[in-house]
This record gives sequence, C-alpha cells and structure tokens, in this order.
Amino acid sequence: MEKVKYLILGAGPAGLSFANCLKQRGEESFLLLEKEKEAGGLCRSMDVDGFPLDIGGGHFLDVRRPEVTRFLFGFMPREEWDKYERDSRISFDGGYIGHPFEANIWQMDSGKQKEYLESIAESGCNRGERKPEGFVDWIYWKLGKRIAEDYMLPYNEKMFGDDLNRLGTYWLEKLPDVSYEETKKSCEERHAYGSQPGHAEFYYPRKYGYGEVWLRMQEAVKEKIVLNTSVKKLDVWNHKVICAGQTAYEGERIITTVPWAEWEEIAGMPEEIRQDMKKLKYSSTQIEYCPGRLDTKAHWIYYPEKGISYHRVLVRHNFCPGAPGYWTETNKERIEPDAGRFRYMNEYAYPLNTIEKPRIMKSLLRWAEENRIYGLGRWGEHEHYNSDLVVELALKLAGRLGD
Repeated sequence: MEKVKYLILGAGPAGLSFANCLKQRGEESFLLLEKEKEAGGLCRSMDVDGFPLDIGGGHFLDVRRPEVTRFLFGFMPREEWDKYERDSRISFDGGYIGHPFEANIWQMDSGKQKEYLESIAESGCNRGERKPEGFVDWIYWKLGKRIAEDYMLPYNEKMFGDDLNRLGTYWLEKLPDVSYEETKKSCEERHAYGSQPGHAEFYYPRKYGYGEVWLRMQEAVKEKIVLNTSVKKLDVWNHKVICAGQTAYEGERIITTVPWAEWEEIAGMPEEIRQDMKKLKYSSTQIEYCPGRLDTKAHWIYYPEKGISYHRVLVRHNFCPGAPGYWTETNKERIEPDAGRFRYMNEYAYPLNTIEKPRIMKSLLRWAEENRIYGLGRWGEHEHYNSDLVVELALKLAGRLGD
C-alpha cells in the first residue's frame, strides 16, 4: 500500500491545481487518483465534428482573478488564449434580449418596457416588504411578477427541477435589488445599468477546447497521478482510501474533490453526519452537439421556454474559431429521444443549493478537517463554483496546509 503525505482524490481543476501547487512549492510526497482515463473533470473537452466540444457544458476562464490566470498561463501561455467580452442572451418573445434580463428591458418595444417597469415598481423589495423565506416567493419579491414568471422561475425549473421551494435563497443574496429608477433610466438612455454578471470578460483557448489547459497540468504531474481508478471506501481511522479492485492508498492528509455521494462507505463517520450527507442533492445534465450554425453573435443563450427541452445553448462557432455547430445543455429529467447526434451525460453537473445544505456542509467539512480530510472544489465543498474560483481555493488550501 502506497503512503504519501497528500492523497488527492479527483483530477479536475481543484485536484490538479492543488497537486501542481504542491509541486511548485517543492513538495514531492503526493499522489493524485482519477477515475477517468484523462484529467479535467467537468472541464474536459473532446473532438466532435473536427473541433473541440466541452463535455461538461460551457466553461470559460474568467479574467477577474489575476493570481489564477498567472498560474494557469504557466501551463498554457497567454498567447494561446483569445479574450472575449461576454455576449450572453435570453430567448424571449420570439427573439432575444441581453442577459441579465432586468438590465436589458430597454431592448423590448416601448409597450413591454412599460409593463415590466410597472411590475418592478410593484416588487416587494421596492415596496419595502419583508423578505420571504421560500425560493419562489423570494423571486417574486426580488424581481417582480413579470420577470419571475416570464424568465426566472421557468428557467430555474428547467435547470434544477420543478420543486424550487426545496432550494434556499442564501445563494441569491448577492443579487442586487432591481432598482425601478435605474431600470427606467436604462430604458430612456437605451443601455444597461448595474453590475456585470460573471464572465463579463473571459479567455478561451485559441486552438483547443477548455480541457487543454488541464491536460497540460496532468502532464506536469504525470508521475504522481493514477488514472482509471475509482475510489470506493474511505477509512477515516487509518487514513486509507480503497479503490476498485481493492487497491489501497494511505495519506497523512486526504484532499477530496469527488462528490460525497460517490462513496460506497466511509468508515468512521458519525451516523448523524452520514444521514445528513445523504440529503445532499445535485442535478445531472446532458450535453448534445448540433451541427450547423446559429445566426447570432452570442456566446451562449438561455432558454426559459418550457416547450424547449434544453435550458442553454453554447454557440461554439462564436468563441472557437472555425468550429461548426453548437451544443445544448439539458437537465437529465427533460431529455428527449436520441436524434443520433453526439451526447454526453454528466451525472454530477450542479450541486443543488437546498435549504439544509449550508448546515450539512458546515458540519461535514468541520468533522472532515478535524480528521485531516479536506473537501475542495465544486464537489468536495458542494458549491456551484466556476473553475477560476476552484483554482483560487486550491492554491489557498495548498498554501495553508504547506505552511
């Protein structure tokens, strides 16, 4: 049984960043286990129709974290990336408007602008009403009846399922109040007001899919990575991980980036935490390639219409030069019959921000760290993190544990 100082589970962006940071700090006693035949996790890419397609949906490198971009450019230099200003849109009323919806009402005809402005003026947050606790009521309170019913609620139902009230509202608190005055001013001056959403500017590889940077990070630690190895059992008492085939590895510190639901057994976990862990929820999505071109300059488009199975389209030919086609993202529960095109199912796509999740994860991660086990990244922390934030968290954890 191999023993190392750091045993890292999962070679997605979190595990790869942690491992490479350790190497750069001079640490040699670490091992990275990955169940797939190559690294990258949800950010892997495959060649489809002669060009790269990101099998985990749309992933882009946000420009907002200079430390992260410097770190990743060490594996894939800046000159190998193109930089874009985000163009994301929402399918609406037979056409498209810019995203976010509330900032782009000015793009509608004057009659609809008036209707939406009146609805915003009547929203609970603009009338000083008490903030509700339920997700659906909170959306009405925050955005007004029209935006809630025409976009936000149907879109979230398509993405996360029909029972939206199982979700908490804590993850939406960062959304600013929709100001009636600012929205009215944007309609008068015909441009958006307010803060930009994430990925307002982003990098995407010039010649490859987003998965290329993670393959290069895999190459940098190739002697410290074991592929095609699924973890099955975690022995907390002996700091041991047992994989398929009964191969065992031991680590003084275990960094896990895999979904907690993946474990068949965690020996040494208190029963209360075990039962809580079973309550963690997630959604699964299918990526499907569609040939041809869309007549749009958008990088991605959101579709709230219930009659359309998918909730998002990634327009590959607008950020991957020369590439044909686009791909759709569809919740597993809404998949239509196979049309014979390339499909990829991501069983673990999005952690669900259920009402109980903050309490569960606080208790779970505190117990784990007390036992020198560290949850990291989208699945280790059960948070809907983008890849740039995951890299930042990995660098911070490697620094904290290495000091």
